[in-house]
Amino acid sequence: MAVVSPSRSDVRRVASADAVRRRHRLPGSRIGYVYVLPFFAVFLAFSIYPWIDTAWVSLHDTRLSTYDQSSFIGLENYRNLFTNQFFWNAFKNTITIGIISTVPQLCMALGIAHLLNYQLRGRTFFRVAILMPYATSLAAATVIFAELFNPHVGIINWMLTSVHLPAVDWQGSKWPSQIAVSTIVTWRWTGYNALIYLAGMQAISSDLYEAAAMDGAGRWAQFRNVTLPGLRPTILFTIVVSTIGAAQLFGEPLLYHNGLADGGTSNQYQTLGLLMYQQGWVNDRLGLASATAWTMFLIIVLAVCANVLLARRRERLEGGRRLRAATLTVVSPEVTQR
Repeated sequence: MAVVSPSRSDVRRVASADAVRRRHRLPGSRIGYVYVLPFFAVFLAFSIYPWIDTAWVSLHDTRLSTYDQSSFIGLENYRNLFTNQFFWNAFKNTITIGIISTVPQLCMALGIAHLLNYQLRGRTFFRVAILMPYATSLAAATVIFAELFNPHVGIINWMLTSVHLPAVDWQGSKWPSQIAVSTIVTWRWTGYNALIYLAGMQAISSDLYEAAAMDGAGRWAQFRNVTLPGLRPTILFTIVVSTIGAAQLFGEPLLYHNGLADGGTSNQYQTLGLLMYQQGWVNDRLGLASATAWTMFLIIVLAVCANVLLARRRERLEGGRRLRAATLTVVSPEVTQR
């Protein structure tokens, strides 16, 4: 009778199962679940349950004054939302304000981080200073900027008129008011993103910069060929986080119009966050506000997925380009010898 010896994979599987059993027999092996239980309890109570309850409320005609008497209406709130001109106006405003605030913010943060990455005198002070706007209260910052952009007594219009330029209505016009709101967002978050970029730059090996310098690359060539490729995951992270923040923009436009949720006299800078607040707490339409919240969630998911797909596609293109360049570098001496 032939004896069949166990294969290497079977031996490895049995050894792994024995290790798991021994680990579970150790005293206190399950005590770790007790330490993580509070987090999951809080997450379930304040994140998962409101998320599911908001989806359920969005399918009902729910009023704040008669919350217990809501009636099921299915997708009627979503139909009313997508046929509402105020929703599409807030949607366009959210996109434009997001672009105006995010693109300059990330570009300036990248430049500031690149400067702070060098051996500057007093760079510790500058690193702390650029984070001060982020630590400033949102209400205080918005009130100050509202005074700066005041069309009558603001210092911005005073500076424009002092150089013989016309004064601008920073609160009543569409594009100037959106630029003013975007300026507040840019001022608060540029330093925060600059520190994230600075941490990513310091994680790049100095050997790469030394090799680039030996090849004759200057500061700009090193930034373009070493820093940017090394920062690609960090840049993707800041783009995703900034996209989420832009879609949820609420505090700056609310306080810029003295706490009113209409986003200006003509809704010229009303965002989706302001519209949701106005529907639920001003117009007493909690069902419609919940539908707006879920629509915002889907918009954020689609925007984040689009950013990730574009970043991966660019990485594949860059990888193929580098592979072709390396292939040409290897093949060219052989072609020369022939």
